[in-house]
Amino acid sequence: MNETNPNVTEADLHAYADGQLPETARARIEAFLADNPDEAAMVTEWQAQNGAIRSLFAGYEKAKDSDPLLFAPPRAVSSGPKRWAIAASALLVFTLGAVSGHYGPALLEKPELQLAGSETLPKQAETAFTVYAAEVRHPVEVFADEEAHLATWLGKRLAIQNLKIPNLQPLGFKLVGGRLLPVDGRPGAMFMYENQAGERLTVLVGRNTENSTTSFRFASSGNIETFYWIDGELGYAVTGEISRETLREVAEECYKQFPS
Repeated sequence: MNETNPNVTEADLHAYADGQLPETARARIEAFLADNPDEAAMVTEWQAQNGAIRSLFAGYEKAKDSDPLLFAPPRAVSSGPKRWAIAASALLVFTLGAVSGHYGPALLEKPELQLAGSETLPKQAETAFTVYAAEVRHPVEVFADEEAHLATWLGKRLAIQNLKIPNLQPLGFKLVGGRLLPVDGRPGAMFMYENQAGERLTVLVGRNTENSTTSFRFASSGNIETFYWIDGELGYAVTGEISRETLREVAEECYKQFPS
């Protein structure tokens, strides 16, 4: 995206739009945006969406910037009722994105939180989908008829106790199976699903000890869409050549079923 300045990444643009860049870095990004009107328009739209979200929730705000709960460990932030609040925020931003023609770059915005390892996760999920979803005879290592073994095996490799493979049949997607694959150089898991029309989607799970917060984002590459989020040390990505609305529904269902 940034051919004229390879030192400016999409993460830099998100941080600039979210007000998370230090002053020493802002001048560099502003100079880049001055020379790249398309990216500048995109950043302006992100900032407008962020402002709309804050305005909508302003009347219900309870926590203050000085509230120590804002600095609680990621697990405390993402557990219990707050996970449902985050999911509700995600749904709101998708609605705003539909009105503006684009989905919001971040479904949860807090200036003091930074997302670690987010740049590589959607690309890895896209690559896994591209490679394995097209396979006819060997799309997965372990098929759905051994689901219990699959969950136990991958749960041990990812150090997740009682890993539950999401049940997406109410949304029309049946489990094909899963496989072990690397995510950020560590053991990761991929689950594959298929609907009656033969459309497939994949759910990627990876662990990264550098992760520190929960956030939701969309990434697109051609016809392939990825919805991904970080929950503590675990990263999740749902990928497919399906509509964003369907992908959103699948991601929300996975979010409810995966461990917190």
